[in-house]
Amino acid sequence: MSLGKKIRIGFDGFGRINRFITRATGQRNHSKLSSGNDALKHGLDGVGSAGLKSFRALAVIGAGVSGLLSFATIAYSDEAEHGLECPSYPWPHEGILSSYDHASIRRGHQVYQQVCASCHSMSLISYRDLVGVAYTEEETKAMAAEIEVVDGPNDEGEMFTRPGKLSDRFPQPYANEAAARFANGGAYPPDLSLITKARHNGQNYVFALLTGYRDPPAGVSIREGLHYNPYFPGGAIAMPKMLNDGAVEYEDGTPATEAQMGKDVVSFLSWAAEPEMEERKLMGFKWIFVLSLALLQAAYYRRLRWSVLKSRKLVLDVVN
Repeated sequence: MSLGKKIRIGFDGFGRINRFITRATGQRNHSKLSSGNDALKHGLDGVGSAGLKSFRALAVIGAGVSGLLSFATIAYSDEAEHGLECPSYPWPHEGILSSYDHASIRRGHQVYQQVCASCHSMSLISYRDLVGVAYTEEETKAMAAEIEVVDGPNDEGEMFTRPGKLSDRFPQPYANEAAARFANGGAYPPDLSLITKARHNGQNYVFALLTGYRDPPAGVSIREGLHYNPYFPGGAIAMPKMLNDGAVEYEDGTPATEAQMGKDVVSFLSWAAEPEMEERKLMGFKWIFVLSLALLQAAYYRRLRWSVLKSRKLVLDVVN
């Protein structure tokens, strides 16, 4: 059930309580008006109005408590359904004129290659995309040559394998979705090419998910084969904790802590989802600069054009 539907149900409950109070108030007023003795009626009116005020106060308090409990229940059920809200982290490339940390992208690719690539694909990224971003052309060619790609057909009409080249995409860990589900207990590892765009609050969500594994709280049971992670919808995820201190040995000597590996792989995935970000920001800055010059020129031209008309003096000769 969505959060909006739960809120509508809560407001509907408030409306029913309000209608009940209105009907009860109308019945009490009607009974008071039907009294025969005026003096007794005035006395009963005082007693009835006091009781009515108490009844109203109790009803309002009860409605408030019920509302608080209902909204607390909505918040708890929404957290269980959609996962815990992710914290906001200060990513260095989030500024208006900020660029990617390319050293972090290189380390993140190393984490993906050694930790994530065994289950997750990146079918939209080619080796040539890494040239000039994280590796030199020679390094990327050597990396691509390590894989074997099925190509063809050849002159005899048969398929063959060849070493990879820059134009090839990253290799797929499984032949198809059925093989991926069979190897992962029925769970299908998503493609990571656009994962930071495909998830709400993508960068923060991926980092919180990778570093948020913990023991389930009291009263929460996790089925065998699943792992507790409060940031994952439902709290139970098939992927085990993959980032552990020292799991990767960085080429540049950076300490491979859990948080460092999470930050680096998220930087790499952010670049993969939006490789044109730096060029777009630079182009936007150039256009803003050019349009600012055009605005200054337009303002000067307006002043030059209208200065004669705005500064002229009209004299009305009423005699002649």
